[in-house]
Amino acid sequence: MKLGFLTACLPGRSLEDIASFAQRQGYEALEVAAWPRLADRPFTASHLDAAAMTKDRAQETVGRLAEQGLEISSLSFYDNNLHPDPAERSAVNAHVHACIDAARLLGVPTVGTFIGRHPGRTVAENLREAEEIFPDLVRHADDAGVKLVIENCVMEGWHPDGYPGNLAYSPELWEWMFSLGLYLNFDPSHLVWMGIDPVDALRPYVERVAHAQAKDIELFPERRNRYGYPGRAVNRPDPWDTGWWRYRVPGLGQVDWQRIVDVLYEGGFNGVLSVEHEDPVWGGTNDRILTGLRIAHQTLRPLVAA
Repeated sequence: MKLGFLTACLPGRSLEDIASFAQRQGYEALEVAAWPRLADRPFTASHLDAAAMTKDRAQETVGRLAEQGLEISSLSFYDNNLHPDPAERSAVNAHVHACIDAARLLGVPTVGTFIGRHPGRTVAENLREAEEIFPDLVRHADDAGVKLVIENCVMEGWHPDGYPGNLAYSPELWEWMFSLGLYLNFDPSHLVWMGIDPVDALRPYVERVAHAQAKDIELFPERRNRYGYPGRAVNRPDPWDTGWWRYRVPGLGQVDWQRIVDVLYEGGFNGVLSVEHEDPVWGGTNDRILTGLRIAHQTLRPLVAA
């Protein structure tokens, strides 16, 4: 197992600058943000132009990172593959294809995305639509020697009432995903606020985890008693603010990282555990974000054998 981080937390920094920091800090891999250049959404970045990738650019990128002792663990484009607008859905699907092609050129083993959801349709209706869309993406990935991984993020901010906006939030849905040939980018933080034990949830499915993310979470149960699991309803100007939990960097929340890493090792996982930094306490400026990544490294390095 290797330790890395997702570059999306530093959207204004170049990949070269991020790699220099990663090398100095002792990280071994980068999960590279690969949203389209025109994307302007929270938690996104464009550190690699997948649509413009060529063999020469790929060799140059991989070579520069290798000189710093780094590898690319995954290309990340987490967007709504079931977007309710047909044109937007088509564009998202097309960019997943572009990321797969770029991953093949770069020799990157995985591409990460979301199932997504049409918020005006039932879960069952969405699953049937996904079964029409994802087989083509999976075939393309298989042909490229790439695994398509789905993060189990709930994406509650995509739904007008704070309900799941990405249909990959539970082991029941993971099994459905696996039947389509998809793999899991496992992130324990989302399971905690959903009331699912991340250790028990992970154990039976390690062989389908092709990539893993390290994000922590801090719960405020007394606030949940007021809002319920979906979060704030009357006054919620920020769709991502449920009011009763927040993400933290590993070590500052309630995820048991010793048990999570142990289950990954026990199950034979030999991929990358990638820090996803969305901690509001250690956010806001580049210096604070880098400090958050240092805290995460200090927490996880003793558990992930270098």
